Amino acid sequence: MAREFDIIVYGATGFTGRLVAEYLAANYADVKWAMAGRSLTKLQEVRDEIGASADTPLITANADDPASLKAMTARASVIITTVGPYQLYGEPLLAACVETGTAYVDLCGEPNFMHAMIGKYQAAAEASGARIVFSCGFDSIPFDLGVWVVEQECIRRFGKPAPRVKGRVRQMKGTFSGGTFASGKATAAAAMKDPSVFKALLDPFSLTPGFEGPSQPKGVMPEYDEAVGGWVAPFMMAVINTKNVHRTNFLSGHPYGQDFRYDEMMVAPGIGEMGKAAAEAIAKMNPMNADKGPAPGEGPSKEERETGFYDLAFIAEMEDGQRVTATVKGDRDPGYGSTSKMIAESAMCLIRDVEGKGGIWTPGALMAEPLRKRLEAHAGVVITID
Repeated sequence: MAREFDIIVYGATGFTGRLVAEYLAANYADVKWAMAGRSLTKLQEVRDEIGASADTPLITANADDPASLKAMTARASVIITTVGPYQLYGEPLLAACVETGTAYVDLCGEPNFMHAMIGKYQAAAEASGARIVFSCGFDSIPFDLGVWVVEQECIRRFGKPAPRVKGRVRQMKGTFSGGTFASGKATAAAAMKDPSVFKALLDPFSLTPGFEGPSQPKGVMPEYDEAVGGWVAPFMMAVINTKNVHRTNFLSGHPYGQDFRYDEMMVAPGIGEMGKAAAEAIAKMNPMNADKGPAPGEGPSKEERETGFYDLAFIAEMEDGQRVTATVKGDRDPGYGSTSKMIAESAMCLIRDVEGKGGIWTPGALMAEPLRKRLEAHAGVVITID
């Protein structure tokens, strides 16, 4: 049965939610969409400020009111939610989407929350037909699809996947979001209280229930990487991206193989001792250790978003030493400009490009190729084989 709306943006008055609504207003006049949040007054203000049509529907809903969430989700084909930290505010909305058979996309980078939700709602989502897709922003689409593309090329070229892929952040300009900072703090607090949370963070296969693959590269110390010809340092978002890559492999029937090994690190600037010193300096920096960071709702200026970018390499290594490299480039800052486009296009992909059965998915497992095409056509994310 057709729903009243194709998409509802829940959290449209927040910084990232506002960018998502602005993107839909500017690019998808033919889509039936609505803005949702706790305050009708704030929704009206944002609608006017972003230049959305005056008749754009506004819906009030609140995580503290499950009935309002159920009523909202029943009206939409897809819910986009930017309301985090998800471990604090996300479950009631996810539960409502599962109950009403509504598709759902979020920006979750919280492995402990995802692990818990998979265990609690996977079977119910399969039964209701709800397609729940976590991590539809910089966490973890560029990494999920980068690995998928390079492995597809290995299969095409060699007749089998590479058992080892290295994700390397070659360049990146932009800041992490206030939501990411809040989520990191919430996850750290949860881990201090509950040892099972800490275990989920450490386990590379915490999102693949019933399957545990081989020992994985740790990626926690600077090292010289011959594949990039320089020093590399730990990458803050690897803790979530690597788990999503393994879940994509798991949900897809292990096209990368059951012996697949994967890590992510940042390429340090400079060569020789300069590169080593830079890698060591990067390793000592952890923005999540700061007492204060950007608050949810805060973010960079339009100019900062539009001048940001990222350049990622995915280096597949075959047993005989042959290599294949895929490059993923984004034309906006990762935390806001590119993320807001990626989550919007993920929702559009669910509406227009893929069917898929219910369940809790990764972007790569449910919609890798159609999402890649959509991101390249509309969102400034380009994936190539070098």
